Parts: sequence; structure tokens; C-alpha cells
Amino acid sequence: MNYMGLVSRLGERYRSVRAHTERLASALSDEDQCVQSMPDASPVKWHRAHTTWFFEQFALSPHLSGYSVFDQKFSFLFNSYYETVGARHPRPTRGLITRPGAQEISAYRRHVDEGMMRLLERREPEIANLVELGLNHEQQHQELLVTDMMHAFAQGPYAPAVWPDWREPQGAAGPTRFVEIAGDTVEIGHAGGAFAFDNEGPRHKALLAPFRLANRLVRNSEWLEFMNDGGYITPTLWMSDGWALVAAHQWRTPLYWRESGAGWLQVGPGGLAPLDPEAPVRHVSWYEADAYARWAGARLPTEFEMEAAAGRHDMEEWDSYVWQWTGSAYLPYPGFRPAEGAIGEYNGKFMINQMVLRGGSLATPPEHLRNTYRNFFHPDKRWQFTGVRLAEDAA
Repeated sequence: MNYMGLVSRLGERYRSVRAHTERLASALSDEDQCVQSMPDASPVKWHRAHTTWFFEQFALSPHLSGYSVFDQKFSFLFNSYYETVGARHPRPTRGLITRPGAQEISAYRRHVDEGMMRLLERREPEIANLVELGLNHEQQHQELLVTDMMHAFAQGPYAPAVWPDWREPQGAAGPTRFVEIAGDTVEIGHAGGAFAFDNEGPRHKALLAPFRLANRLVRNSEWLEFMNDGGYITPTLWMSDGWALVAAHQWRTPLYWRESGAGWLQVGPGGLAPLDPEAPVRHVSWYEADAYARWAGARLPTEFEMEAAAGRHDMEEWDSYVWQWTGSAYLPYPGFRPAEGAIGEYNGKFMINQMVLRGGSLATPPEHLRNTYRNFFHPDKRWQFTGVRLAEDAA
């Protein structure tokens, strides 16, 4: 990584990322910011505080002489999963933390920002990577802030907008084509030269058999065909665990679909709106994606196939509409070693029982996207912007 170039722009980048978090929260009331609608989600004020705690814990306290911690209790309240840092409030009950309130969290952010500006003015290369990690960490939480609040708003009948000025992208009609991609030995993983999370490396070789990849994401209209053909009530299409979830939760549609007298509606960042049949389907679990692929006579692509095909001119331009489920389990690349200390807990310890997603989503900050990015969730999760691209083995 070009350290001096990174150091010279860190102050501006820090201010930009932090300001975007506040813009996302600006349309939400203090009451909105306290809500936790399920154990997987977190209150908006918790996201704002946790990302701030990250900078205080890992950058300011160790590296800024004379820095005064805003509130010692915040390390317990806003630590997420860093066992080596100490005890923390249980994730499923973050919504019960009524104090500090949203306004005090704003004061906390200002306090830490002032300290970070003093630290960044020193332009010390040794902290550049750590601060860049913190900024990318905050961008991850910006996406979670949106999806967690959408889930909370969707629990009511009116589903107000998380982004009041949101404009839903219009879908494009047209047939799906499968693009032939030759088998080859390919380089997989981040090549260096810019920021990447540790789970994107080490770069290594992978052997791909010839395959065919759909040029388009699966559309809402195609998902309706799957539903109308009994997709949710045909057990032979489903993995056993997925079928148990369908039965237990009575899944019959993607998350956030609502049927009305005027047709299907969908909850989005802008609130409740008519479902666009030509837009890519979103908010489906891996189990649903896998069942759909089996119904369509296809399969989910591997993460290596997705990376090898990324950026091709014959693929449509909707790649950043939804995170796309792959058929790949979330595992370490050959030679992966987590960093020492608490930072090493960031990705490595989650490499079990989860599936990889590639691409990006409507809620992903554009500068946060790259072809080697490995998102990961448990296969039952669907409150994120998750969708489907199909693949086939070559004849």
C-alpha cells in the first residue's frame, strides 16, 4: 500500500465517511434510533456509537498521548465481539440500552472526531492502516444501519422511509443469457496496492472448469413464476434445513413483499412501494436462492467463478443492486493468518457455518466495492439486500 499517499488523504476521508453516517441517521428521530427489531439487528444509535468506540479503542487510546476517554462505560456497552478487549453487553438486548441517548452519542462522536483530527494531523504512517480499517468498518455499519432500520420500520403497517429522498432504480426488461466462460487457472484474492480486508487474501491460484454465468440477476417477475409454480411448497427443491425454516416460518415470498388489491408491494429504503417486476429480486436467504436455482435447472456460482467473471462487458450493470449468494462456504484462503491481538478477531473467527456473497448492494457505499470483497452471512439470513445470479456447468 502507498502509505504516504494514504496518510495525506486520511483526514479528508475520515471526515467524509463520518459525515455520511450522520447523514444516514439525520432523518431518524431519537426514538427511531433506539429500536432493535430482532437479535441480528442493532439500534441506529448503537451503530453510531460502536463505530466511534472502534476509533477510540484502537486508535486514540493507544496512540494519542493525553487522550481522555469519553466514558469508561462505553467500552462495555459498545464493544461488539472483541473478546480480548473485555466484557460487553449482549447483542440480542442492545435495544434495551435506553441510555446514553442519541444526543449523547452525537456528543461522543464529536469528542472522538476532535481527537482523531489531532491524531491524523501528525501524518504518522504506522497508524494509516489502522485508521483505514476503521473507516471501512464504519462503511460496513452504514449499510447495516440502513438494513437494520428498514427491518424495524417494516414491522409496522406503513413502513416509513429510511431515506426520504430515495429513488428506486428502474428495472430493465429483457431476456437472460448465459455467458460461456472458459475454464482456466485464475488468480483469486486481493493483489495489494489499496485497502482490503484480511479475508480477501492471500492471493492464490484456483482451477475453474468451464461454466456459464447468467448475464442478469434473477428478476422479481421470475421469482413470481417460482412462487406460482409451488416453489415454496415443493420439498424436493430445498435443502433439509431450509425446508424446516419454510415450514416453521411459513415463508411464501421474499422478505418485505406484501400483497395488496392493487398488486404486490415491497418495502425499500424509500418506504412501501409497488414491486417492480423487472428489478432484481432481493431479501432472499441462501436457502431460497438455492431452491430457486434448482427449480430453474441451474445452480449458484462459486465465489471464484464470480470473481473471475467480475467486470466483464457482457454482464449487466446491476452488480451493485444486491449482494449475490454463491455456492461457496466462507472459509479461509490457503495461507490465511489472522492478525495478532484484537484486530485479528475481525474476520477469521467467523469462518464457519456461513456462505459467501459477492458484488454489492443498494446500501453499500460505492467506494467500498471491489471485485475481491467477500461478504458472508448464515444461510437463513435475508434482511440484507441479498439476491441471485444463476450459473450452469458448461456442456
